[in-house]
Parts: sequence; structure tokens; C-alpha cells
Amino acid sequence: MAVKVLVVDDSSFFRRRVSEILEQDSDIQVIGFAINGREAVEKTAQLRPDMITMDVEMPVLDGISAVKEIMASNPTPILMFSSLTRAGATATLDALDAGAMDFLPKKFEDIARNNEDAIKLLQAKVKEIGNKRIPRAFKPITHQKPAARSVPDKISNTASSIRQPDRSFQRSTTASTLTKTQNNVPTRASGKQYKLVAIGTSTGGPVALQSVLTQLPANFPHPILLIQHMPAAFTPAFAARLNGLCKIKVKEAQQGDRLDPGTAYLAPGGQQMMVEGRGGSKTLRVFEDNSERITYKPSVDVTFASIAKAYQGDVLAIILTGMGADGRDGARMLKQTGATIWAQDEKSCVVYGMPQAVANAGLSSESLALDDIATRIKSETGCG
Repeated sequence: MAVKVLVVDDSSFFRRRVSEILEQDSDIQVIGFAINGREAVEKTAQLRPDMITMDVEMPVLDGISAVKEIMASNPTPILMFSSLTRAGATATLDALDAGAMDFLPKKFEDIARNNEDAIKLLQAKVKEIGNKRIPRAFKPITHQKPAARSVPDKISNTASSIRQPDRSFQRSTTASTLTKTQNNVPTRASGKQYKLVAIGTSTGGPVALQSVLTQLPANFPHPILLIQHMPAAFTPAFAARLNGLCKIKVKEAQQGDRLDPGTAYLAPGGQQMMVEGRGGSKTLRVFEDNSERITYKPSVDVTFASIAKAYQGDVLAIILTGMGADGRDGARMLKQTGATIWAQDEKSCVVYGMPQAVANAGLSSESLALDDIATRIKSETGCG
């Protein structure tokens, strides 16, 4: 059965081209159009589409406000189109918080020139998102700022290269206390020692990462690497948002960054992030990747492969919601070194592709609901 789509944009050209592209796929049917957010809210109630493509910047009622109203009255999967600007990135993240499932950069040249990759990506996202059902009781994310970091924490975050090592971050992770996840599933920490946590994700990842990272304490004992499929214009805004919401420090990764405990490093959009160094000190290599054989930039596989070499088995790696299978090959390399691999479960994923690829390959030891992942991380690393 075809996915029924409502196309929302104030540009007649964009509405027409998006409709033409979508209907090239027999599994997609465009059932209506809206020229602003107010009309989108009304048409959603009238037509009951399976999913909506939504522009961010529109007259009468903007895309973010429209998402909020739709999710409050008729929860529907929404794909945002956003300009590749800092303001566009911030607005898109606001739309995701309000309930939109995913986004695509609004590139008129790709739409006008029949860019084959862009066309396939749009069609694939619409079909994946359009088959997702949202609970009627959907609640948008509300931001609560963490308590201010203490002066020592701020000093350690900004001047870690000149301070003495904090011994509290160097304790071995040997917790074995019985804990319970938020779903009341008893779990026992393995007692394994870790030196790094790595998380890979794509579609649905911004909200999922925010859910996990905001629950981690400021004294989290390990560095964290984040690989989120996202354009270059978006990652600075996303890192800044996470940093403002989390107790841990979050930054966009830069060439030569030293990996410090209690800090999460977000791979920059359009580039690859790798770990270099053996022994005690590890640094990040961030570089442009012109290889045509690697689809994703950043790629979970690329980062995970480098982690396997640098850290061997002292890694907790987690694959969250996302389309495709990026992360499976890297997880296999990590698994061969003795690393622990977890995958988000199907029910809590926006798109189960990436976690499913890892689970089906027999690489993950646990399949976890999103609401339980932070609790399990804290238990497993001895900081819960």
C-alpha cells in the first residue's frame, strides 16, 4: 500500500518538483499540498496523510509551529526541509524536538537537476518514515538546563592539557551491582573495563542522542565519540545544543583533539573522524574524505574501525536508530577485539535499519529500548 504524503512548502516550484520525484516511486502517493504552516495543520486533519514533508521557513505559520500543532492534534511522521545555514540548522533541531522525525537539506540544485542520489534518498526517507506510527499521546521534548558545572569542572574542560590527571577518571570499571532499567528489566553490569564509549546513529539520531547524553553525569569516567549522519552546516549547532543541555561537555571534534573523560566529541558533518595513537594518549584525526566508495561522511564504520585498532576490546559501542547498515562492518571489527556492542530495539527506533543490521549479524549482546540506554551505560561503566 502506497505511503500517502502531504507536501508543504511556500515555493510552488519546490512543491511541484518534490511531488514529481516522490511519485516516480509507485510506493508513494502525494495526496495534497499546503503553502504555509496553517494550511498544513488544516490539511493534515482533513486528509490524514501517512507522512508530511515540511519546509521550515514559511509565511502565516512557520514549520516549527506547524509541527507542534500537528503533533498535538494529529500526530503524523514529518520530514523537514531545511536551509544549509546556522539559523536553518537551529530551526531544524527545534523542529525535531517538537516531533519531526528527520530532515533533509533544502538544495534546489539537487531537485532541479534530477540528482539521482538525492532523489533516491528522498524517496527512501519518505517510505521509511511514512511507515512509522506515532502514539496519540506524543509529547515533544522540553529542555531543562543542567546545574551549572563547578569551577573545577569548567577548568578541567577548558584547560585539561595543563592540569594534573584526575584520578577519579582513571578508576577501573568493575561494577557488578544489580540494577533495573526504566522498563524494570533486571540487568547486571558485566564487570568489564572500558576506556571509551562510541555511539553511531542516523535517522532519528539527534533526539535519541539528546535523550541518552542528557542523563549522563558530569564525572562520566570515559570519553565518548558520537557519529551522527548530518550535514556540515548542522553539526556545530547540534554540538552546541547538546553542550548546553548536558552535564558532560559536548563539542564538535577537531583535528588533534585529545580524548578526555567526561567529554563527548561529535564527528563534523562532511568529514571523517578517526582515533589515533596507542597506549595512554589518544587524539582525533578529522579529515576530508574524497573516497567515492564511502557513502557516509561521517561514517560510523570508519570511526569504529579506527577505534578497534586504537582501543582493542576496551570499548562500549552502541548503534542507535538510523537508515541503512553503516556501523555493521565497524562493529564486527570491534567485536573481534572483544568490545561490547549494544543496539537500540526496533520498537523505540525511528528507523530500525542500522541497529537491525548489527543485531542480525549477531554482533550485539543487548537490544535496548531508548529510555533504558543511559541507565545501562551508567551501570556498565560504574557511574550509575
